[in-house]
Amino acid sequence: MTQAPERWEWRRYPEAETLVVDRVTRFVQAMPQVQALQAALLARTSSRLVDWLDHLVLAGGDVPRGQLADLGFEMEDDVPTGAGDTAYHHPGAILPRLVLRPGTAMAPGEVVAAAIQVENAHHFLMTHHVATSIEGTPLSPYRRARVWQADGREFLVVERRGHRGFVPLDMPPDYAQRYLRAVERWATRPRRFDDAREGMAHTLKLAQSLVSEMGTDTTARIAFEAERAYWQRRNRAGQVQKARQETLGLGWANHDHHTFRSSRDVFALLVQILETFGFYPRERFYAGAEAGWGAQVMEQPVCRLAVFADVDLSPDEVDGDLAHQPLSVRRELSTVGLWCALHGESMLDAGLHHLAGRFDFDTATDALAEWGVKMMRPFSEFSYLRQAFTQGERWEVAPERLERLAAAGQIDEAQRARFAEKGAVGSHVENIQRGEGFKGFNQQTVSDIIRRTDPRTGFDAA
Repeated sequence: MTQAPERWEWRRYPEAETLVVDRVTRFVQAMPQVQALQAALLARTSSRLVDWLDHLVLAGGDVPRGQLADLGFEMEDDVPTGAGDTAYHHPGAILPRLVLRPGTAMAPGEVVAAAIQVENAHHFLMTHHVATSIEGTPLSPYRRARVWQADGREFLVVERRGHRGFVPLDMPPDYAQRYLRAVERWATRPRRFDDAREGMAHTLKLAQSLVSEMGTDTTARIAFEAERAYWQRRNRAGQVQKARQETLGLGWANHDHHTFRSSRDVFALLVQILETFGFYPRERFYAGAEAGWGAQVMEQPVCRLAVFADVDLSPDEVDGDLAHQPLSVRRELSTVGLWCALHGESMLDAGLHHLAGRFDFDTATDALAEWGVKMMRPFSEFSYLRQAFTQGERWEVAPERLERLAAAGQIDEAQRARFAEKGAVGSHVENIQRGEGFKGFNQQTVSDIIRRTDPRTGFDAA
């Protein structure tokens, strides 16, 4: 396995996580409504409160300020906050952002407010029978609602549409219309092209146009909400889990990463589209010469989006700049290339290969099984990282795709007949549980899960 550059060798931060968990625990114990929500999250969505936390507001002071610095949290100078507040984030970990607030009655370092992120605040308020106002104009980049209050503490829900600040925004009168027009343009874009390069070039131009109108971060939020909806329309596991989460008015705000698959010919265009949305390259993955597959991980820091961009790779292509070096077209197809040949490009007609959501791993496994959604054998089993795919959704394959593959000698007649009769595995949900703030992924066993989801195996392996 080729190692990522040193700066992407993600560490674990158990002490930083402990600070967050201890303070959240005391906050929850002091607020019965949040205790009930925490129990409902586990029972009805198989997720944990920490999977939804957007930020915590802590009582300020020299002691908590020093603790945050010692644990690796960094101050965010350019983020709008309330008067006197100071925002912090941990660049090496997946942890909620923290805000220090001076002049509160709470002991220094205690949680004054906890906020979870949801897709639509009014859905959450309706579901929980809370009558309160939502600050910020509809569809604005940042909105919030104060849901429950007790003894100087408050629990909030927030909506984010490509914004890092903590102050609700009132936008111009025409903003909501412009936002919805942008949503419509991306959601209704053409996805079926005879030439994948033409389709990806068209998509890149649309992305650039929307960014010029709405800004980079808001456009990224718009596009990825649409990509989840497009993927979900033919992924029953996703439909089941989304319905479970909507019983509490949450949406998909617990996403961990989105996986796009690409043929070699258009991989550079996929990267360009993602970079237009504000993504930057992180670590690379290479599963070894026997797998013929690799990935570029990319991150959008404002929207807190992560992407796996999968592509067939040769050993001699690993050490270069995978995100930008041209990849030659080749006849042989490995797992990713065959998936694209059978179904299309993820950024075009196929949609996402999988969406990973953050859950309580065992609870999600058991609860989804009751809905007839089974998990494959886990491919990560660490105390700080657990991962498994749902068994794949099988999609029909267009006859013309099979004809092209057979004519090129890229599948044999037995494979052609099987794909024609039974289809091929298309998409999954990934069940992922993180701990100790670990932000990375398991390089060692990714080859195994890709092998077990290769369309040529015919069936998901257990």
